[in-house]
Parts: sequence; structure tokens; C-alpha cells
Amino acid sequence: MNIIQSNSIPLDKVIMDISDSLNTKLIQECSEFTLEIPPEWGEGTIKAIDFQNGLGLIRYDCTFKEDLEIRFIVNDVHPLKFLYGLEGEFHHRFENEEELHKIKQYQNAIVASSGNNGHILYFKGNNKTAINSLEVTRFDFREQLKCELKTLEKTLSDLFNDVKAVKSFYFKGYYSLVIAHLFNKILDLGDGDFARRIFLEGIAYNMLGEEILHYQDSLKKDGDGTKGLLSRIEVKLIDEATLVIKNNLGDLGTIEDISKQVGLNANKLQDGFQKVYGKSVNGYVKQERLDLASYLLLNTDKQMGEIVEIIGLNSKSYFSKIFREAYGVSPLQFRKTNFTEKQQRIQKKYEK
Repeated sequence: MNIIQSNSIPLDKVIMDISDSLNTKLIQECSEFTLEIPPEWGEGTIKAIDFQNGLGLIRYDCTFKEDLEIRFIVNDVHPLKFLYGLEGEFHHRFENEEELHKIKQYQNAIVASSGNNGHILYFKGNNKTAINSLEVTRFDFREQLKCELKTLEKTLSDLFNDVKAVKSFYFKGYYSLVIAHLFNKILDLGDGDFARRIFLEGIAYNMLGEEILHYQDSLKKDGDGTKGLLSRIEVKLIDEATLVIKNNLGDLGTIEDISKQVGLNANKLQDGFQKVYGKSVNGYVKQERLDLASYLLLNTDKQMGEIVEIIGLNSKSYFSKIFREAYGVSPLQFRKTNFTEKQQRIQKKYEK
């Protein structure tokens, strides 16, 4: 296993140390730094940008040829880190501890070491890994936001105010869809210029605000066992649930069956469909059945009983009832009519 080490703080010195260890050129544009992983080590980039008020951002987007540890070791209080797994997986441990914390895609960790103990990041060889690390120098950050920090939930307030790193802190979860969208915004920004710098700083603060909301949300649950925010992995599982529904309309199980199949509890599944699609799971299933029935009516000569069976219903009269409620005409009348804008949408949906 290869080991490189940074013995510096702040962020600009950190990435200079990494550049020196890799023996590669460091490109600087104002307060933004970029290095390319040399071919003998692997491929990819590491980028860093230092903002005001003790806030900075490092992005690792790389594949190393061999297992690699990056050790952040310096006799000083280390920044509070918000680590986000964007692709692949990596491990984190504190300098004074042996325990490795695995952080997978869509997961995030809030880590703060105690005293002057550092952090170690472990990258597995021949595995593409993308990480965003939002770094907070707590002394500088607190000086600017002393009043606002008083309003935080106690655990977070203590964490941000622990400028001497009396206690270590570790929390792992799945980051929210909002934070995932912020990562995409970072990727969409162009080359370094004044506007990019302002946008990046705004996104960094937005990320921190969303992370605070997400952490506070993780501490509480609604009466039905759900939380207020959807994580990126939960949205992925909800997407999987929609595929289960679409591929099994004719023989669809209960909501509990669907939730077990995708690995998300039924309450969270219901809550997720409401947030993503604006309707319950049953409401989504009903719309899918109506869309498929409409397509079959317009594009096949199947009899009504066949269509009812294909879409997973048992009663022709019930089908006619919900169809009339949705379209204002009976299924047979619908079959005889010309295309409307809604019908064209359905046509395109099933002919992709």
C-alpha cells in the first residue's frame, strides 16, 4: 500500500503537500488549486478551493493503481470535515484509532478528531472514487457566526464551538437529494473566473446549511416513522419501486411487497412517492394502469376483458368507472376519438 502525507494546514498548504508527494504539477487560479494524478500513480484529479470564514472544499475524483492512504497529520487542531461519497467507496479513520469507517456511494460522514489527532483517508486500488470534502476551520468559522451558532441543535452547536477539539465526533448517513443536486451544480460550472468563485462559495454554504438540516432531520422522526428529507439512496430505491410497478402491473403485490422488494420500509416508500411524484403509491399505480390501458385502447384491438387483465384489475365495471373519472369518457368512446395532447403523451411514453 502506498502512503502520502500532508503535514500542513490550511487547505492550500494541504494540496501543495499532496502535489509534492505525488511529484506532480499544481495549477493555481486565484484561490483554486488543481492537480492531475500522474500516470505512475493512476489517473484523475484532486481540486481544492479556500473560501472566507474558515470554509473550504476538496474534491477527489481519481483512480489509484494501488491501495493508497492519504494521511493528514499536523500538530494542530484539524478542520471539521463533511465527507460525501459520490462514486465508489472509501474508508476514513482517526489518526489515534484503528477502526476503519467505510463510506459508500450516496453516504456522507461528519468527522472531527480530538486534540491534534489527524485523519486518514483510504482509497482502494483500481477503483474509481469520487469524494467531496467540505472543510470547516472551526475557530475562524465561529468568529464570523457566533450569534447564529447559538441557534443550532445542541450537538451541532457543541461541535462547531469545540474550537480546541476537546471531543471527537463521527456521524454517518445518506446525504439528501438536495445536496446531490448541489454536487451536480459544481460539475456544471465552467472554468475558473470571478463568477465561478462566487457560485462555488455560495454552493459550499448551501451544502453546509443543507447538511445541518439533514443532520437535525435524522434525529427526529414523524409519528409514522418517516423523516422529512429524502436521501439520494432513498430516491434511487423509489425509482426502483416505479420499475417494479411498471414491469408487474398485471400481477402487482401490495405496497408492503413492493417495499420489501426494493428494501425501503412502506411508510418511507409512501412518503417518498408523495414527495417525488405528488401522489401516493396507490395513486401512482392507478395512473400507470390508466396510461397503459389508454395505450392499448388506441394501438391494439384487444377486448376490454383482456385489457383489464393486463393492467392488473379484476372488474371491468371498476375499470370503466375510474377511466371515466380520469378522461371524462368511457373506454370504448375513448377508443373511437382522435388523439388529444394527453393521448400523444401516452403514445410517446410506450413507444420509447
